[in-house]
Amino acid sequence: MLMGFVAEYRLSQMWFSDARIHHWTRYDDHDRTRRGDFWFTYQGVQLSVEIKSLQSNSVRQAIQRYEGKVQVDASDSKPTKLPNGDIVKTACLVPGGFDILAVNLFEFGQKWRFGFIKNSDLPHSTSKKYTEEQRKYLLATSVNVTWPLQAPFHDEPFTIIDEIVAEKKAKGKKKTLGASTT
Repeated sequence: MLMGFVAEYRLSQMWFSDARIHHWTRYDDHDRTRRGDFWFTYQGVQLSVEIKSLQSNSVRQAIQRYEGKVQVDASDSKPTKLPNGDIVKTACLVPGGFDILAVNLFEFGQKWRFGFIKNSDLPHSTSKKYTEEQRKYLLATSVNVTWPLQAPFHDEPFTIIDEIVAEKKAKGKKKTLGASTT
């Protein structure tokens, strides 16, 4: 648990103290209306970051690389309403609940570094306890990570921050245009 707090501090100092980042904020952990550990504003758009650490017992050193897993799920299983209307009891997260996953990679060589991935690039659940339709709306609870990183992971956040901001701004323009044509 202490490593998680240190990782949050290191992440904020290494990447999110940049002058382009505004209003770096942590909301109450019990506020279920806001997923993500931190929120910030970038180019006038609010984004969220979920921070996870590698599962240290999953870390393996292979030839010229490290391999490990990060657990990407809720702390407890609860009834979750899916976009298709189904309600499932699950610890799986629903896609889109946060914008960026930042993975603490300290266990890869005892160096402070992070891997970043867009929520939309995270794999979906393959668990057979959910129907094929339900799996479309549930993120995998375990994600493989390597060092050096492999796509869709990035070793810095700004490439994906720029992509997400462009997507959100384009989506906002479509809503505005749609509203003005009716």
